Amino acid sequence: MNFILIAVIVLGAIGLIAAVVLFAASKKFAVYEDPRIAQVGELLPGANCGGCGFPGCSGMAEAIVKGADAGSLEGLMCPVGGADTMGRVADLLEMAIADTESMVAVVRCNGTCEHRAKIVEYAGLRTCAAMHACGAGETLCGFGCLGCGDCVGACQFDAIKINPETGIPEVDEEKCTSCGACVKACPRSIIELRKKGPKGRRVYVSCVNKDKGPAAMKACQVSCIGCGKCEKECAFGAITVENNLAYIDYTKCRLCRKCEKVCPKHAIVAVNFPAPKPVERKEEQV
Repeated sequence: MNFILIAVIVLGAIGLIAAVVLFAASKKFAVYEDPRIAQVGELLPGANCGGCGFPGCSGMAEAIVKGADAGSLEGLMCPVGGADTMGRVADLLEMAIADTESMVAVVRCNGTCEHRAKIVEYAGLRTCAAMHACGAGETLCGFGCLGCGDCVGACQFDAIKINPETGIPEVDEEKCTSCGACVKACPRSIIELRKKGPKGRRVYVSCVNKDKGPAAMKACQVSCIGCGKCEKECAFGAITVENNLAYIDYTKCRLCRKCEKVCPKHAIVAVNFPAPKPVERKEEQV
């Protein structure tokens, strides 16, 4: 009987000591989590797309709370939730947040099947990443869209599709959340996030070919040839030509469309503008 009692007392003492040690360790090594992080996380859409630049919505929520403690939410934006979500977050944290303009993914390649002739048949793994790793692809253009749809697979919002007639991805701007997943998926950096623009109107160079003029023209009928006519025409300094390629800075562009008219290769694209009104001709009186 004494042995049993001694065993119970020893086990009880060990359990008590272990409990004290665990309690002390939990206090010493406890990680405090600000309850506001969970509250902000509930307001975020939960897409975990990484478009904000953080590892999921929980990472974004933590960054927002740290920003609030620092007194500024500048640079923090949820591309999926947009301004409405960030407004609710700002109200929760009793912070002010600057208005940010909506962005949209833009496919900077107009090298459709009509404009780029297929010169070889690719028989390998049908992904853009694999085809790009093998070389130029099936056309002479080593910069243009490969058309395998890596961007389509990366989009969680069904906002981008391959047009079967042109072989080029098309973005549904109503569904696009500007998360940037398609941008990261494109091995040739053809897709870019640009300002959506007033009434969805945008002007951009739909080409990323950096070859010199003759080679670019041989590869694609609508390739930018770096002639610089658009740069000279722009009165706002929005266009620069580097490495034989023109680029329009959307922060400076005033949507005048003069550059579009002088481009000899029709590489500059204007989106969502109204169709030009037909010119009325007065009949001459005899």
